[in-house]
Amino acid sequence: MVIDFVQRHPYWSALLVSLVVMAAATVGLVVSKQRARERADQAQRDRLIAVTDTMSGPDFEQWFARILMASGFRNVTVCGGSGDRGADVLAVAPDGRRVVVQCKRQSPSNRVGSAAIQRFAGTCRVIHGGEICMLVTNSFFTEGDGIQIARQLNITLVDRTALEMWAWTGRPAPGSIAGGGSH
Repeated sequence: MVIDFVQRHPYWSALLVSLVVMAAATVGLVVSKQRARERADQAQRDRLIAVTDTMSGPDFEQWFARILMASGFRNVTVCGGSGDRGADVLAVAPDGRRVVVQCKRQSPSNRVGSAAIQRFAGTCRVIHGGEICMLVTNSFFTEGDGIQIARQLNITLVDRTALEMWAWTGRPAPGSIAGGGSH
């Protein structure tokens, strides 16, 4: 029946095929624009540090992985959870170095202490082969011993202020990654 119609009405057949192709292309374009809009909306939300205050730990890890990807890091993998041995996110820095990240999602008033920094120091390089070891929090670090240990062991500490700037600009704080120093 279709073949008979095409043979009898080649121009109408061509017109119908053209209309179907245009409709499919239009649907594809609309879907593509919708996905781009959703990605742009997500990127806009990701720029606001306050969104992290109500996240779960795994959501915070995913959020920070998106920040890394938006900053040019490659092979970003979220591996946090039970048995992660201190690595929540693994990545390759733009300069090719292996990055190991421990994420600490806290309430802004609950600071990350020396014990967390010491635990991470014990696993980042030896177990995970990290060349850049980064402890990231949406809160702050306690003053004193932990920060001193991080400096001595070349562990990058990214607190709420530095993280907010990174999320907003798409670039880590000067010297934090390229120099391997700590905040």
